[in-house]
Amino acid sequence: EPQAFLRHDLGLSGTHVGCEQGVCGACTVLFDGAPTRACLTLAVQADGHALTTVEGLAADPKQLHPLQQAFWDAHGLQCGFCTPGMIMTAVDLVHRKGHDLSDQIIREELEGNLCRCTGYQNIVESIAAGAKAMAKSDLT
Repeated sequence: EPQAFLRHDLGLSGTHVGCEQGVCGACTVLFDGAPTRACLTLAVQADGHALTTVEGLAADPKQLHPLQQAFWDAHGLQCGFCTPGMIMTAVDLVHRKGHDLSDQIIREELEGNLCRCTGYQNIVESIAAGAKAMAKSDLT
């Protein structure tokens, strides 16, 4: 599985091991730009494809991606376990639906990502703010 390879071999611990059945979203990565559950993907399937983890979102490793910064600013992370999967799902959401997202659209799009702390309102607010911030940055 890519999540085991990413975590154990590459040391990229942002891809969390959750349910291992593709239900919780904690292991979400971008596979050729599309959100994909790493726990349901074989590592060999990633050969020759672009795989982006939460660690690789920011153009400058010394700065956070606008969505990462928004999660920090709007308190969208509590224990942090779901955060990488939420952010990776949100990046795709912004790419598909634009920078002005309603709470309803965000909630519908996050249906496959579970938060154990039930911090959904702050997560929704973080994604809305991050989407707007992405419009003002180089990262669309």
